[in-house]
Amino acid sequence: MFARIRLYFREMYPLLKSLIVASLIFFEIYFVMLLNYGISNFQISRQEFIGVFTVFAFLMLLRVADDFKDYETDRKLFPKRPLPSGRVKKKDLAVLLGLVITAVFLLNLFYMNNLLWFLILFGYGLAMSLWFFAKKRIQNNLMLAVITHNPVMMVLNFYIISFTAIKYQLAVLTLASVLLAFTLYFPGLIWEVSRKIRSPQEETEYVTYSSLWGHRRATRFVQVLTLVDIATNLYLIYAINRPLMVALLVNVAVMTWEFSQYIADPTRFRLIDKVERYTIITESIMVLAVVIHLTIGYR
Repeated sequence: MFARIRLYFREMYPLLKSLIVASLIFFEIYFVMLLNYGISNFQISRQEFIGVFTVFAFLMLLRVADDFKDYETDRKLFPKRPLPSGRVKKKDLAVLLGLVITAVFLLNLFYMNNLLWFLILFGYGLAMSLWFFAKKRIQNNLMLAVITHNPVMMVLNFYIISFTAIKYQLAVLTLASVLLAFTLYFPGLIWEVSRKIRSPQEETEYVTYSSLWGHRRATRFVQVLTLVDIATNLYLIYAINRPLMVALLVNVAVMTWEFSQYIADPTRFRLIDKVERYTIITESIMVLAVVIHLTIGYR
């Protein structure tokens, strides 16, 4: 069983990469929020690392839940994936879920300060795994699925924000915290839509946004989301490192040009590749701004 679980992690949720992503998500929100409040005296303890583990575990649980939810569809469209191929069994993933949920619940119960937000987060995740008790309506409706499921990243962001705010005696819901939650929410939404945009020649029976709207309209929708995303980033980085605002503007200008190129000819590259590069650069600039501010205090 453990060999099969290792195989699942290797193909569906690489542990090292996923842990790095969870760390970046947690500490970017943590530090950007505090720096926007002018707090530079950080008190890192085991709580922060439990928070990272909670993000890592929650994203893993979403991955496993998706495999359970889409099992029949994946058997038809993605038969080589570990679960539909039979290389990993459902009971393996059920045991994994039980162990991880127990561990993360006990850690948050005994060591964290935001148990309510933890319960809200995992309650939302549970509702997602059950299709919000409306499977027939949501499963075959791509727009309804993204409207109901994608906000989970916003809830995850507020789990981190609430921990940070309570620890440093700040208000949880402020303009800065809401903008910060949106800043880290939009990359997930942009990625989710972009990965389901294809050229007309690539379309299959798998439902995509481009099959519903056409690749031009779907791409323009992602472009609007990207511009909103960069606006929130600019607002937050202004209080940390103003020169790096130029780097953000250059990055979004390049991405805007690539959107226009894809609209004109969707066969020249995969849009998701360009979007992933844009997201990595944007988040790297935000992290760099935090590092520079913490090391030399430059704004």
